[in-house]
Amino acid sequence: MSTRKDKVSKQIQKDIAEIIRQHPTAIQKGRMLTVTKTRVTPDLGTARIYISVFPSGNSEEILNELNKHIGLYRNALGQKLRHQLKKVPEIQFFLDDSLDYIDNIDHLLNP
Repeated sequence: MSTRKDKVSKQIQKDIAEIIRQHPTAIQKGRMLTVTKTRVTPDLGTARIYISVFPSGNSEEILNELNKHIGLYRNALGQKLRHQLKKVPEIQFFLDDSLDYIDNIDHLLNP
């Protein structure tokens, strides 16, 4: 991974986490959303943002709600990155279910 791509990825992760915190949707009430990782394509044109939801019930609804407001998040991201990037990357949200996977393995190992 190139240094620039890594730096842009980390900056987008930080900024998107702050944007989501500042613009909560009604469905997020009572849940904790965490931006666990961000992957940026080599041309910096697309950012894949992985979100973890706790508690994990209705995670798909929260993902759909985030995707419904993707224009708002991209616009806010553009305001934060306007001096660092020429073009704001397209953003895509994905669920990071690694915590559920770990919890399931722990439950299977310790009945």
